[in-house]
Amino acid sequence: MRIVVKVGTSTLAYSTGHINIRHVEKLCKVLSDLANAGNEVILVSSGAIGMGMGKLSLPKRPEDIPTKQAAAAVGQCELMYTYDKLFGEFNRTVAQILLTGDVVHYPDRLANFRATMFRLLELNVVPIINENDSVSTAELGIGDNDTLAAIVAQTIDADLLVLMSDIDGLYTADPRKDPSATLISRVEKLTPEILALGGSSISGLGTGGMATKLHAAELCTSVGCDMQIVNGSDPEVLYDILDGKPVGTLFVGGK
Repeated sequence: MRIVVKVGTSTLAYSTGHINIRHVEKLCKVLSDLANAGNEVILVSSGAIGMGMGKLSLPKRPEDIPTKQAAAAVGQCELMYTYDKLFGEFNRTVAQILLTGDVVHYPDRLANFRATMFRLLELNVVPIINENDSVSTAELGIGDNDTLAAIVAQTIDADLLVLMSDIDGLYTADPRKDPSATLISRVEKLTPEILALGGSSISGLGTGGMATKLHAAELCTSVGCDMQIVNGSDPEVLYDILDGKPVGTLFVGGK
């Protein structure tokens, strides 16, 4: 299978912004193991700004653009250093790709990105993708890594996109506010009622929320790619997904 896995800031770092070493090490181990089994694995990773916050000792996520971009520039170094080291322990080579939103608006750029991705996969490399937060602007930015991951999955004809977040999946209501909310395990069609269940980010570190995840589901399922929202607290949940066990919320693409 060709699998795109997106991890959010809240699953990579503590609330301080510093990296959760034990968690990221386990993630790299599981992804390497999936690649060893013959799967093509692509990682879309948030965390640059969050880690930059930790490195710069910022008390909260910056609100002004220059500080966000400065934090991203510092944090991206930390993020890729960590991934390179940890994947290397499992004999996996990684590559960094930083994108801006305009790549999807220019066919030649999109074709170049697609060709590069396919060649990296042929070389058994694990591509690690993030938005280029240090140079992105409102005009050039994609805005969130849920959407970025869906664009990547579309572009490279992925079979499955897994969004690893701090929530178990899509609920009938916000489970943090409504104790009677129940998990929706399978979505065959994105109806207006399903789309209305979108919410907002609460972690304080990331930018995504359920609304961006539902938008990602629209992009993926429109081209036949399945998408799954799962809790990223234990990366071994990826094994359950590939074993076909009911985990989180599956949006059926029907490829």
